Amino acid sequence: MRTIYTKIILSLILLFIFSTSFAQNIVKGVLTDNQKNPLEAVNIVIKGTTYNTTSDSSGKFTIDTPQKPPFSILIQYVGYKTREIKIGLISDNPLELTLNTEDENVLSEVVVSSRRRIEKAQEVPIAVSVVTGKQAEQAGAFNVNRIKELVPSVQLYSSNPRNTGINIRSLGSPFGLTNDGIDPGVGFYVDGVYYARPAATTLDFIDVERIEVLRGPQGSLFGKNTTSGAFNITSRKPSFTSGADFELSYGNYAYLQAKASVTGALSKKIAGRISFSGTQRDGIIDNIRTGKPTNTLNNQGIRGQLLFTPSENTNIILAGDITTQHNDGYAQVVAGVAPTQRAAYRQFNAIIADLNYQLPSLNAFDRKIDHDTPWRSNQDLGGASLTIDTNIGGGTLTSTTAWRFWTWDPSNDRDFTGLQVLAKSQNPSRQTQITQEVRYAGQITSKISGVAGVFFIDQTSKTNGTEESGNAQWRFSQSSTSALWKTPGLFEGYGIRTNSKIHSTSAAVFGQLDWAVTERLHVLPGLRYNYDKKAADYDRKTYGGLQTTDPALIKLQQSVYTDQAFTSDTDKTDFSGNITVSYKVSDKINGYATYAKSYKPVGVNVAGLPSLAGKPILELAVIKPEDVNHYEFGVKTSPLRNSILNLTYFNTEIKDFQTNVQAAELGVNRGYLANADKVRVQGVELDASFVLNKHFAFNAAATYTDGKYVKFTNAPLPLEETGAAVSFKDVSGTDLPGVSKWAGSLGGEYSKDAKFFSNTGKLFVALDGYARSEFSSSPSASKYLIVDGYAIFNGRLGFRASEGLSIHIWGRNLLNKDYYEQLLPAGGNSGQYAAVLGDQRTYGITLRYSL
Repeated sequence: MRTIYTKIILSLILLFIFSTSFAQNIVKGVLTDNQKNPLEAVNIVIKGTTYNTTSDSSGKFTIDTPQKPPFSILIQYVGYKTREIKIGLISDNPLELTLNTEDENVLSEVVVSSRRRIEKAQEVPIAVSVVTGKQAEQAGAFNVNRIKELVPSVQLYSSNPRNTGINIRSLGSPFGLTNDGIDPGVGFYVDGVYYARPAATTLDFIDVERIEVLRGPQGSLFGKNTTSGAFNITSRKPSFTSGADFELSYGNYAYLQAKASVTGALSKKIAGRISFSGTQRDGIIDNIRTGKPTNTLNNQGIRGQLLFTPSENTNIILAGDITTQHNDGYAQVVAGVAPTQRAAYRQFNAIIADLNYQLPSLNAFDRKIDHDTPWRSNQDLGGASLTIDTNIGGGTLTSTTAWRFWTWDPSNDRDFTGLQVLAKSQNPSRQTQITQEVRYAGQITSKISGVAGVFFIDQTSKTNGTEESGNAQWRFSQSSTSALWKTPGLFEGYGIRTNSKIHSTSAAVFGQLDWAVTERLHVLPGLRYNYDKKAADYDRKTYGGLQTTDPALIKLQQSVYTDQAFTSDTDKTDFSGNITVSYKVSDKINGYATYAKSYKPVGVNVAGLPSLAGKPILELAVIKPEDVNHYEFGVKTSPLRNSILNLTYFNTEIKDFQTNVQAAELGVNRGYLANADKVRVQGVELDASFVLNKHFAFNAAATYTDGKYVKFTNAPLPLEETGAAVSFKDVSGTDLPGVSKWAGSLGGEYSKDAKFFSNTGKLFVALDGYARSEFSSSPSASKYLIVDGYAIFNGRLGFRASEGLSIHIWGRNLLNKDYYEQLLPAGGNSGQYAAVLGDQRTYGITLRYSL
């Protein structure tokens, strides 16, 4: 597999050599302070466009544009008014630009495109965290699971890619197993394209320029409505200036990661960019049955882009990508056994004693399993998009057309033991989607700007699953002392084959205005009208096992699996909206208040339903839409020179909260969805950055979150109450799953100017910490499924340069902390529960070379 990396990187080098033959309108410059010291990471933007770049450690920058002179560039640096420079003539000689600053480091303020225009993050009346591509690379944050360590308002839970939930402020996805019948509450966008599958968040980023994490409902700015926030990811775009980056990392557990990117002109009007990322790692959990470690990493991704500039007012980008993840991974380790309220002979320890079985270890952090069913987590994700940007009047008309697919080929051991309880548990799926978004963003009058658009998505998901019992199933399913349970072959090979399909369409009209009542006071109303339609077909058939006509034996088999078929078809329209009032108290203080009325669309169950008297309970097939009321107050400040301190208070109430319920029935093999009457999440967030002097820089983020079921009277029983005389429990007033009261991150870096192999750059040492308090890992709070709080620390030491060779060593979880990321009960709720383990200490070295 490593030869694939070599071939791809060599191909990219050849493309780079070819691309140096062409160029476009290129502005070059050098930025220094009044002491002639170079300024790094200054934002340079072509006015009226989305073209932007940053200066390197030598203060140098290049930016290309299809526009012919005259045009203006904006230079943005925190603590100073934005400087505008008119370009009347393009010269081969670089511009020499001086900013009036003292001889010290200056905190560079990033720009965002969340409101469909380039602007300073500190001036946007939205709670938004920004991680630049360089920051993510330096911190080793190559996927969303790593980003949560930098943005503690984000939570990601994944027992495998399909069963991945991404939340912001503890809202977004039902906690537990994924159900295709509902929409995620957190939007995931890459270059303006909406990714409908949460599994995309488990894959590696490819050549990212910046990651914007927007918190709170986002329905009037983005195509797909989201109730709790959005990831807005921007890739590095093709450039008419030739460039290339190559990166190689090696670490313990045979960790190998290779990245490469090449860009340049292919003709006078066409530029290209091709980017590659690959990650491999040996397993970090030992399977003593097979003698091989499991939970490996094996990811490869490639993205290609073509930029066509037919005129100075129009840009067209054609992009395509494909990412594969073929891991022997996502095995869970038994973390403990909960006594249930079932009879003594139905307790897990009594069951395995009768079967003469022992767990390989009673300590999950021994990282040992003996699973007899192979773990496989293969997924492929890819697609193509066409984006057209045209400047019209005082704004930009954008059309984004995209097609995407996702395939999933798994194998799981859902009993988490070396016993043949579930011999097979696999639900291969394929999802395809087509999206179209057209929007206009710009200045409407001298005091009013805004964005308006239409959005459409059509997607289909198909699953062809198999679940099959093994020779130990009889003992785990035994619900009486009848000798019939021991009938030879009664359950062995007995299983279900499932065919399910969901087809959903969604269309929307959305928009938001920004009315500048005065220079300091702005009012921003937004509206959205949405139509959603979902149709589901579910059909499962039993097969195998002992072929018998004995009604008593058939009844026992049907207590484990039954045939089930149902269809559901529903549609609904929704109006939603928001209003924000922002007031700029001074150049250093910007406050805002927001009220949003939002929703999550109607859902359908498409993974089996609980049964009553052998019949599915059809009224559970359709899940009501969520009704969201959201309040938020924020202030963004620069209290000291080279500092940022932002505070946000939020309060979100949701009626008919869509939650996941894990049924005790094996036949409901993915759990099912239900509505909780009402939940509330409120809290406070802090974001801070501070440059102390030319050597020291610090950043911090923290969040306090209080999430409760206000009313949920028909919640599932917690694990330890399985077998009680009642089927449901009133959990009103208890904590929502996945909610830590406290979470935070803290980082600092020391750097100094240096040279390495004649390259000018910086020597640096950095340390980052991430911590969160305990949280419930069950839809109904169980004392056995509480994940303890934990803190991890990461560090790095090395030399970095904008051009030439950079090198650093790194370590993650430096103190080798043992911690759980998630706890979950085994299928059938026999008492045992398993853990998704956090990685142990890892370390390595990274080399980077930029041209």
